[in-house]
Amino acid sequence: MKKILITGGAGFIGSHVVRLFVNTYPDYQIVNLDKLTYAGNLENLKDIENNPNYKFVKGDITDADFINNLFKQEKFDTVIHLAAESHVDRSISNPLEFVVTNVIGTVNLLNAAKQAWGCSKDKPVPADKRFYHISTDEVYGALGDEGMFTEETPYDPHSPYSASKASSDHFVRAYFDTYNLPVVISNCSNNYGPNHFPEKLIPLCIHNIKNNKPLPIYGKGENVRDWLYVVDHARAIDVILHNAKVGSTYNIGGHNEWKNIDVIRLLCKIMDKKLGRAEGENEKLITFVKDRAGHDLRYAIDSTKLQNDLGWKPSLQFEEGLEKTVDWYLANEEWLSHVTSGNYQKYYEQQYVTR
Repeated sequence: MKKILITGGAGFIGSHVVRLFVNTYPDYQIVNLDKLTYAGNLENLKDIENNPNYKFVKGDITDADFINNLFKQEKFDTVIHLAAESHVDRSISNPLEFVVTNVIGTVNLLNAAKQAWGCSKDKPVPADKRFYHISTDEVYGALGDEGMFTEETPYDPHSPYSASKASSDHFVRAYFDTYNLPVVISNCSNNYGPNHFPEKLIPLCIHNIKNNKPLPIYGKGENVRDWLYVVDHARAIDVILHNAKVGSTYNIGGHNEWKNIDVIRLLCKIMDKKLGRAEGENEKLITFVKDRAGHDLRYAIDSTKLQNDLGWKPSLQFEEGLEKTVDWYLANEEWLSHVTSGNYQKYYEQQYVTR
């Protein structure tokens, strides 16, 4: 039996990973650790919250004593580490918060795992343990018009967020080299799909289109991102955890590049039909705003290694995935109203944490 700690499991990507593991592996014990900040939402997991192999723990990875005690109590043999501050704009206004959570929090987890598993350079790498660190393609910096990020691309972060994630990646690798901690790392492209907090581009624009509000697009909307449906990312995490060699790194991407403005134009067309509006009606909401500081022009992930080594590939084309995403948001108005309301923090504390 595996006992897996999933950090950040109430967040966007984390909730999909928790659901996949709880439903796919009934013999595993899944412990979801989340601080429940603005982006952590236990409503994301209502469908599995009563499963016998699932447990939720509210806690903060920056609290070293709490993390050490949790490892002693639960005796984890696996960590899937997703907990992170992830919004670039927030990192620009408050970089220290990202350093504390993304760097110090990660080191706290590494220390706890090292101690609990008895790792040291004098001992072989434990074969039955695994520390899986989830990272981002933003650590690689920006690309020109051609080329893709590979696992050998040098790190060149341009924002406080990506710098904090790059630092945490380096610490994970350092613990493998220094202490024989059994680690794996993956760096993923932009995710989209259900349960995404509406500060990010796609859910924000879905919400604004529905309410006839402006669609703020940085610069001229020419920044290019590689988009991946969140369930496909969760599937990749499953495959990597169970099959990757200790110390390895894998890039996860959809080979699916889109300019931001083209994403939003496609989204507007989909929602014209879904909402019964005249064709082109929603495009009138597009509003170009001053570009973000340090805004990387283009990201593109080469996931050939993952596909060749472990047989993973994305299951959805972007147009299909985006329509499924729109359908989910339109069908879950209550969820969206809760996360966009000023009383949301109080709501989920009352509904979930206290019971």
